Amino acid sequence: MSFIKEDVQKPALSFSHVGIFVKDIARMTQFYQQALQMFITDKGVIGGKDIVFLSQNPEEHHQMALVSGRPEEVTFSVINQISMRVQDLPTLRNYYASLKAAGAEKMDPSTHGNALSIYSFDPEGNRIEVFMDTEWYCDQPLKETIDFSLSDDEIMARVKEIAQASPKFMPRSEWVKQMHDLMSPKD
Repeated sequence: MSFIKEDVQKPALSFSHVGIFVKDIARMTQFYQQALQMFITDKGVIGGKDIVFLSQNPEEHHQMALVSGRPEEVTFSVINQISMRVQDLPTLRNYYASLKAAGAEKMDPSTHGNALSIYSFDPEGNRIEVFMDTEWYCDQPLKETIDFSLSDDEIMARVKEIAQASPKFMPRSEWVKQMHDLMSPKD
């Protein structure tokens, strides 16, 4: 199903950044600098609110904007999760260690079969996911805890075993082809 006119080329979207309201901008800035190794690229005041721009990618002015003004009485985060992709398991392990060192709460290393993730929470209760894609696709939703004390080979063998148990298991490349076919304009 397409909501785009047939004679108009489909626009390409690429996720750029997320902005969140925070209670303690200094604490949250320090957390993201330490836990996710981000850098302050700019900061200032806009509309009476303090704002700090953070990035880890020199091509992106900001991947995250922290904005003051989250009311103290708000106890529930409306953000389900803030997800960031890494390229490989050694890098994911690095962020696991960084998150722990920064005091991230409720560390939850998990797999979805098609990804290996570290879930945790920042100091104001926003859920963070740092993940890597795997080379497989399997039915979603799926989430199983993974023991990060295992070796890289043991972790990846367990992730593959979980993915293979799915009725729709296939190589990621095959799934990507199916998605291209689904999302391509039809003649």
